[in-house]
Amino acid sequence: MLAPVVFVGTFLVEGWLRPGYDPRSMFVSELAIGPRGWVQDVNFFVSGALFLLFAWAMAAGLHEGKASRAGPILLTIIGIGLFASAFFVTDPSTTPRDEVTVSGRIHSLFGALVFALSPVSCFVFLRRFLADPMWRSLWPWTLAAGVITTVAVVLMAVGPAQPPAPPNAFNAWQGAIQRTFLITYMVWVFLVALRLRNRSA
Repeated sequence: MLAPVVFVGTFLVEGWLRPGYDPRSMFVSELAIGPRGWVQDVNFFVSGALFLLFAWAMAAGLHEGKASRAGPILLTIIGIGLFASAFFVTDPSTTPRDEVTVSGRIHSLFGALVFALSPVSCFVFLRRFLADPMWRSLWPWTLAAGVITTVAVVLMAVGPAQPPAPPNAFNAWQGAIQRTFLITYMVWVFLVALRLRNRSA
C-alpha cells in the first residue's frame, strides 16, 4: 500500500517543485536528470523494493487457482523494473536515437518491462477476481485499469514523434499520458494491497 503512495506522491510533488520541468510533456524518469535527480532515483529504489514485497505477499495470499503463479511473477518483474531504474538514469526524451547513452538504453529496457507488463497483470488478475468471491468486488476497477493502461501504452508508443523528426501534438502531452498510466495502475495496486491486508487481518 505504501509503494503507490510513495511513488506517485514523490513524482507529483517533485515535478511541481522542479524548476524548468514540465509534467505535461516530460516523462517521470526525466526527474532523475540533474543535481536533484537523486530524489527520483531514491523514489525508484524505495518504491521498487516495496513493490517486490507486494509481489511476495500476493504469492503468499493466492495459494492456488487462477493467477496464483502468473500474477505474482508479473508483479515481481514489474517491481524489478522499478527497482533497477534507480541505477540507470534516462536521457532527455528529445535525445536523438544515435545519441542515447548506455544508461539510457538500459533504463528504457526496464521501463519497457514495467509499461508492457502492467496492463497484462491487470488482465491476468481479472480472471481470478471474477472467479473468486473474496476478490470479485475489484473486477470492475481491474478491468478499467487494464483498458486505461493499455490505451496509454499504445498512445505513448505510436503517438509522439521520435527525434530527429519534429515533435507533433502527442509530444506536448506525453508526460500527461504517462502519468495517466502510472496513477491508474498504482491506484489499482493500492486497492489490491488493501484488500489483501484486510483478508490477512
